[in-house]
Amino acid sequence: MFVYVLIACDRLDEKQEKKLRQNLPALQAALQTYADENAATTVTLINDCESDDCEDWQLGISQPVKKHTHLAPAVNLFNSLAQQYDIDCEVGSIEDGEREPVSYFGKHEGKGDAFLIAQYLGL
Repeated sequence: MFVYVLIACDRLDEKQEKKLRQNLPALQAALQTYADENAATTVTLINDCESDDCEDWQLGISQPVKKHTHLAPAVNLFNSLAQQYDIDCEVGSIEDGEREPVSYFGKHEGKGDAFLIAQYLGL
C-alpha cells in the first residue's frame, strides 16, 4: 500500500498562512533530507508549492508501507515538524493515483500515532 503524509495547507487563517510561507524553505529542506535518507525504501518527496495560494500547495511525502512500523518514522518526523512549525498534517492512502485521507494530526489536531493510523489504513 502507498501512503502519503502532507502538511495541511488549506483552511489556514492569515497568521498561520504567513508562518507557513516563512517556514516553507525549512520544511522543504527537512522533507527533502528525509526522502534522501530513505531513498532505499522509495520515499518520494511531494513538493508542489508553486501557486500563490497556500491552499493549493501539496507538501509532504509518499511511501510504500506494509505494517505500522514502516509508518512510524514518517509519523515521528511530521509530529516533530508539527510541534516545531505549528502545523497540522494529513495522512492517507494512494490508490490509482488518487489520495484518500484517513486521519489528521499535528499541533492543533494532536500527536499522530503510527499504530492507530495503520489501523485506519487497514494495515
